[in-house]
Amino acid sequence: MSLPNFLTLGRIALIPVFAFVYVFTDNYHWLAALLFATAAITDWLDGYLARRLEQTTPFGTFLDPVADKLTVVTALVLLVGAHANLWLTIPGVIVIGREIVISALREWMAEINRRGLVAVSWMARAKTAMQMVAIVILLANPPAMDRPWMIVGMILLYAAALITIWSMVVYLRTAWPSLKDGLYNS
Repeated sequence: MSLPNFLTLGRIALIPVFAFVYVFTDNYHWLAALLFATAAITDWLDGYLARRLEQTTPFGTFLDPVADKLTVVTALVLLVGAHANLWLTIPGVIVIGREIVISALREWMAEINRRGLVAVSWMARAKTAMQMVAIVILLANPPAMDRPWMIVGMILLYAAALITIWSMVVYLRTAWPSLKDGLYNS
């Protein structure tokens, strides 16, 4: 087991811990945010170490985006449930919906040996960084829009949602010829 893969598995193991802390401890939202931030940092660190130590593996290539999506989706579901308002639900649905669409697209492209067309872009990395910061801020604060940090978190989440839509369109446009061929050849 390589260190990058170990970090990725550790990130997955943190998911139920930060979810439990967020749901069951009203006075410790900051701790849930810290645990989520730790998972977000390991998202960057495991990829960096895999490249730097030349320990990139097919298992790690598969598991890293799965861990990322599980972490982000869990946090967004927790936040949408806690806030119970349309203003947080809209970007939450956009981000989660995009993750499902792009995961399915990558699976399809891998099936037809064209996975390289939908490789992770700089835009997707920027989106991930922005949504991670937004989620940390939102997790750390009680669900009330009367705090300045909550407003900053919401603005960042909406910005991430816009980049999410943009990156999804870019991926779909890139893959469209292959998708179109699949429609007509099936």
